[in-house]
Amino acid sequence: MNFRRIKAVAFKEWRETVRDRIFLLLAFLLPVLWMLVFGYGLVLDVEHIPLVVVDRDHSALSRDYLYRFTESRYFDFKGSLTSETEADAWLLSGKARAVIVVPEKFGERLLAGQPAHVQTLIDGTFPLRTDITKGYVLAINSALSGELLADYVARTRGLSREQAKTLVQPIRLEVRYLYNEEVRSAWSIVPALIMFSLMLAPPLLTALGIVREKETGSIYNIYSSTVSKIEFLTGKLTPYVAISFVNALLLWLLATLWFQVPFKGSFGLFLLSSLIFVLTSTGIGLLVSLMVSTQVAALIITMVLCTLPTILFSGLIVPVSSLSPGAQVQAHLFPGMYYTNIVRGTFLKGVGMNVLWADMLALALYAALLRLVAYRLFTKRPRS
Repeated sequence: MNFRRIKAVAFKEWRETVRDRIFLLLAFLLPVLWMLVFGYGLVLDVEHIPLVVVDRDHSALSRDYLYRFTESRYFDFKGSLTSETEADAWLLSGKARAVIVVPEKFGERLLAGQPAHVQTLIDGTFPLRTDITKGYVLAINSALSGELLADYVARTRGLSREQAKTLVQPIRLEVRYLYNEEVRSAWSIVPALIMFSLMLAPPLLTALGIVREKETGSIYNIYSSTVSKIEFLTGKLTPYVAISFVNALLLWLLATLWFQVPFKGSFGLFLLSSLIFVLTSTGIGLLVSLMVSTQVAALIITMVLCTLPTILFSGLIVPVSSLSPGAQVQAHLFPGMYYTNIVRGTFLKGVGMNVLWADMLALALYAALLRLVAYRLFTKRPRS
């Protein structure tokens, strides 16, 4: 293998890339645009739920009860209504997603130590959002019920408030969120979007760049030259690997500085894993370029091969552990899942090679296998 020939092929490819200003602009712009669009658009936090209330009691306790909803960051209070009929209209129009109906004698029954029934109407159009909204309502109800019961026990038995709380709640649940202390979906989604961008842009650039030579006919110069297959493939991929690696750095800066995602792990490990993943994703583009002869075909096939598996099986939106057994097998056949584990592990958990070595090894094997297959498929003899 002659490194001077590799350098010449790489320099030639870089010159062609720089000469095409639009292609060069898209090479650096597309990953950033995908990060911004999906980073702001793919928000899984369920907050600011439009809420209206129907208060038939108008007591101090009913106002205190509803105040817990209206002042919560999870609900966006839209106003008070006079009847359930109005509430149904608000739910049908989509102006409200939840309705709280407080019945008559709500405060009177609670002060007497009797149960009071409150009706909650939730828009069930989106099941996941509905379940989370129901959880918010149950949590607020549980908190208020515990306080009222403790007050009642303290008042009737002559105990202090703390003693009453211990009596009515002998087991207290204390939840501590690890790694994503603020439970923000952006902290989980944005690192995975680095994987998404690097899984789409490098194969696309590589496939279009190589197929471009087939369309222009300049590939025949390679067929007739003394450049070997390994020299041609290495030199051809080098500029795209370099561009994609720079994009990985830009995406890291965007995630940490723009989206304020904490980075707790090793920056060197992140760079190494990103380089291996870039070698993998450019290998996919290389395989596509060897199978097609037009840039349109390369564009379509690359997008289909990379987009659907990345969204469905990488853990970008749905954790791989939550997929069906068949889907989990498919997830392990695509490199996106392994890099998602790495970026989330380095960003949020601060784990190192002792935990991520299996994912790193899987990516390295994937990159080597793609190079080997491409080497076997590539021939310097023009196909008729």
